[in-house]
Parts: sequence; structure tokens; C-alpha cells
Amino acid sequence: MPGLLRDYFVVLPDSVAGHAVAGQLPVPDTTRTAGGAGGTVTVAHPCGRPWVVARPLVRKVSHLRRGDDALVLIGPDRVPEAVLAGLLEGVRDRAGLERRLARLPGLHHVIAHLSGETWIRGTASGLRRIYHARHAEAGTIASDRPAVLAHLTGAPLDDGALALRMLDFLPHPLSRRVLWRGVHETGAGYGLALPAAAPGTAAAPGPREYRWWEPPPPELSLAEGARRLGDAVAASVRAHIGGLDRISCELSGGLDSTTLTFAARATGPAELSLLTVAARDRYSEDETWARRAAEAAHGGDTDTPTPAHHIIPADQAPYFYADLAATSAELNDEPLPVAPGRARAHLLLSRAHATGSRYHLTGYGGDELFLGLPHAYQDLFHGNPLTAWNHLSGLRHQLGWPLLPTLKALLNRSTFPRWLAGAVTTEPQPVTRTPLLSWGVRQSLRPWFTDHANALITEEFRAAAAGQAEPIDRWRGRHVDIDAVRMGARHFQAMEDIGMTIGLPVAAPFYDDRVLEATLAVRLEERISPWRYKPLLVEAMRGVVPDALLARTTKDHMSSDEHQGLREHAPELADLWTGSRLAEHGLVDARHLLRLAAEPFSPVLVEHSISSTVAGETWLRTAENAWPTSQLTPTISEA
Repeated sequence: MPGLLRDYFVVLPDSVAGHAVAGQLPVPDTTRTAGGAGGTVTVAHPCGRPWVVARPLVRKVSHLRRGDDALVLIGPDRVPEAVLAGLLEGVRDRAGLERRLARLPGLHHVIAHLSGETWIRGTASGLRRIYHARHAEAGTIASDRPAVLAHLTGAPLDDGALALRMLDFLPHPLSRRVLWRGVHETGAGYGLALPAAAPGTAAAPGPREYRWWEPPPPELSLAEGARRLGDAVAASVRAHIGGLDRISCELSGGLDSTTLTFAARATGPAELSLLTVAARDRYSEDETWARRAAEAAHGGDTDTPTPAHHIIPADQAPYFYADLAATSAELNDEPLPVAPGRARAHLLLSRAHATGSRYHLTGYGGDELFLGLPHAYQDLFHGNPLTAWNHLSGLRHQLGWPLLPTLKALLNRSTFPRWLAGAVTTEPQPVTRTPLLSWGVRQSLRPWFTDHANALITEEFRAAAAGQAEPIDRWRGRHVDIDAVRMGARHFQAMEDIGMTIGLPVAAPFYDDRVLEATLAVRLEERISPWRYKPLLVEAMRGVVPDALLARTTKDHMSSDEHQGLREHAPELADLWTGSRLAEHGLVDARHLLRLAAEPFSPVLVEHSISSTVAGETWLRTAENAWPTSQLTPTISEA
């Protein structure tokens, strides 16, 4: 069964060959989404040939042309023509347009034509990305979906990139390695410029990247930053659900989902459904806090409808690794480690859709943004060593880090390329009592990886390091913080695609660029603390979320559901490794994996997660059989 394409767009050159490419675009099987939603929006070059061709199954395409200049925004809601005119009219260059775009929530793909040049960008958070490839006849074409470009150019799979995806964490810049040869990802925070052909020439110059986003300096106080963050979260929520009558929120009971529940309630929908999956663990606190939040959301405000709280019993929630065959319903841009939890996510979104919800909000991204990673204390140590050591001492005692290794890690000054070259190893990595103060997390190669896979992975890391890979930011903590947000944004694509299969748009407002910027703008020693839980988010939500709910300082985990899932779904895992596609590519030892499927509580599986390998296997099976045979015939809509 072919994978269902997420909504996509392509940007085409102004040529006969570009027009021909538009007729070769794959058509998503919209009959497999609830209601069969879908349609084609085509924005034309001035001559009438297709420029931007989009299949917006969920998102909205807004476009405007003024003379030779044009602007296309693809995001959660339609942008009024008057707003587009205010963005485009009188602007002279990219920088001027970017300054105006900063007034909008940072959730859009932007495609613009200014001064004879087309340029495209996604979001700084990495939620929206840009890819490009060279077509034999048409030249450079761009899209938000690498699989579309692979289809159009006949690009083969890249075993090196596939091997990398069997790791749990793929750090910058290796996260940009696309799964198909000849298809390239433009880095988050960078745009792609597509110059036009010079007069009298047939071919346009090649594409080039430019940087359009820089993280703000961390100079705001906690109070000022909280006000800015609160405004950004509210604006992002409104951009997704403003004006909708029926919406839903995942209310896990954690601070992030609770925040979005009350932010959604403030938009005044006629019906608000809150969904909680009960935990099997009797020591779990999430359900208790979710019930408290739902009760508080009832409130005494007679103008606000009472939310309906739906609790899904624990025995109805699938374990991890359930219904692995269903992952073929979506063709993600890449294998995602969250794929083994698809059945659980599908259940929750299906229940939300059954309430009549027209948009579903989740708290994804909150941990990456607001918890704060220990690496940040490296940054603080440079300017304020006493404060850094005071905070780090509190964290060290909580995590059990020994004194001397902590000091050694704090004083380490290894460059980013040097760290990257040694970021993978065949040696087991201790999970606890290891100070995390470097450029990222060092990972172990799995014992079921083949020598070929290990060689490919090791060479990828070494090649990136030898190429003098640049960090996202010169400060370690800021580099790790931004990389973690971008990694989480990639993983969230799985939720979006499941929602599209069901017919329910799913959003994570915390991945809005304005939310990311507001967070990074706060002084580090105030933004994170070993003695307070998510202090910036707590202060930002005062007056929106009741203080009693902001007082929670704990977080539940679902590791027991994952381990139990290995036992419950051992037969499905054994079927997966029988005729393994990864084994056919020479990347895994299928016999080793079959033995582990029969021994779900093996110490090997306690020490090494198998989820990324499972995700790679299921993704590969979908990618190899991804395309319907029907073709798209574009209809032209003038910008």
C-alpha cells in the first residue's frame, strides 16, 4: 500500500520544461483521508506557466502579485489580501520583507519573487523545511517534500543517510542528510535563492543558500521575557484555531498541554474537547493533574463553554510497537523514532476527530524549549562562572554527577568538528552519572548493526567533521538548545501526517518561530534553573493558567509501555525482521534482531533502544512503494 503524501508544494522555473514537470507531480490519494479533502492550487509566473503548485490538504495557500513581485505564504490559515499587500508593497529586498514577516506568527513557508529572483524558506524552528534537486531538463526545483523531488528526478535511496537514521539522535549538520541522492535540504534558518537566467542565456545559475534568521541575544529579564512569550503563544494558538467552532486539545496533565488547553479556551470556541490517555502505571500523576486542569477549565465564566473531558482508559491504549504495518499509511520525509508509537497517537487523534474537532493542539516542543539542557551552563560559565557553578552544583546533586568529571566537562574546550568526529562509538554509553556539557550526546552503535552500517555511519560523522562543520551557534548551550528544538520539530511531522490520514489538522504551537525567539531572548540564568520547573513558561502563563496548576514540578514517562510493547508485539517484530529491507541493504543483522524479538527483556534491549531501527525498517518498506500511478494536470491560477 503506498504511503499517503502530506500536503506538499513545488516551486518550478519559468520554462517549458518546468511546465512539463508540473504534469508529472504525484497525486496524494485523498480518498484515504476523512472527507477526501484536497485540491490543487497553482500560482503562475507572469507568462502563465506554473510557478508554485501546491496540494494543501490541511494548510492554506495565500498569494499576491504586484507587478513583477509576488509573495506566497503557506501556513495554518489564510492570510488576508490586505495583510499580504502590506508585506509586499514597497519592499525592496529580502531583508526588508523579512522585517515585515516578523509581524506574523512564525509558522509559514515563504515563497517570494523580488528583483528578478525567487527565494524560498521554511521556519527557524525546523517545523517547515525546504529541499531542492536538479531536474535533467528543468534545472533546479524546490519543494517542502524530499520524496516529491526524488519522484520527479528519479533519485535513488542513499544507504549512508539511511544508516544514519538508525541512530536515536542525529545531530546537526547530519540531520540535513536527505534519504535520496541528489536531493538536498536547506538548513533551518537559511533560505534558498533561485536566480533567474541572464538575458540571452538558456540556463539559470545554480541555487544558493542565505541566512535569514539569527537567534536573539539573551538579554531580557524573566518578567519581560514571560510577557513576550505569553503573547507569542497566544498568537500562535490564534493562528491555528482562531474562529473555529470545534477544537480539541491533548491534555496529558503536563504543564505544556495544560498551557495550550487554557490558551485554546481563551479563543472562545463553541466546543472544546480535552483528551487524556490514562496511564497503566499506578504511580503516574498525569491523569490526576489532567482532571484538575479540566475541572479548572470549567471555571465560573458563563461566557465560556464548558470543555468536555474525554479520558481514554489505559487498557484501550496500545503499547508501543502495536500495528507496525499501519505506518505504511504515511510517507514521512525520513524515518522517525516516534513511529513505534503510531498506534497510540492514531487512537488519540481518532477520538479527537470523533468529537467533531476541526483542529487539534498538542504540547509538543515544550520540553525542548523550557526544561533547559545542562549544556547551557557552559555558556553561562563564560560570563558568570559563580552563578553557573552554583546552578550546576544543584543540578549535579540531583543527577548524581561526580565532582571531578563535572569540572573536567565544564572546562573542556573541544571544537564542534572535533566533538562531531567522536560522537559515535562502538562502546556502550553510561546512561547516568555522565556530565552532559558538550556539543551534544555521544551515541553507541547498536550490536545488530552490520560492519557495513557501522562503517557508513562512522564515515558520515568523520566526513562532516573533516569538512569543518559549523555549529548552529558558537555557544555550546545555545547550539544544543536550538538543535533539540529542530529535532523535535522533525519528529512532530509523524503526528501531522497521522492527523492528515484521519482528516484532522494537528498543531504544535510551541514550534512557532516567535515562541522560539521569545524563549532564547531571556537571560540564561533566569530561563532555566535546577530549583524551578520550566520557570519561563510558568511566569508566561500566570493569569491564563490557574496558579495551582502551574505549581506542578513533576513529569511522567512511558518507558514501561515501551518495554512491555516489546513483549506484547514480539510476533509482529519477528515478522518485520523476516525479509528485512534494512538487511537487504546490508545495514542490520536480521538473525540478531529475530533473536531479540524472541527475548524482549534481553539486557541488550535495556541498554540499546530498538525504536529507530524499527522506524527505519517500516519507513523503507513504505518508501519503496510510495507512488500512485495517476498524474496531476495543473490548472493555472493567476497570483
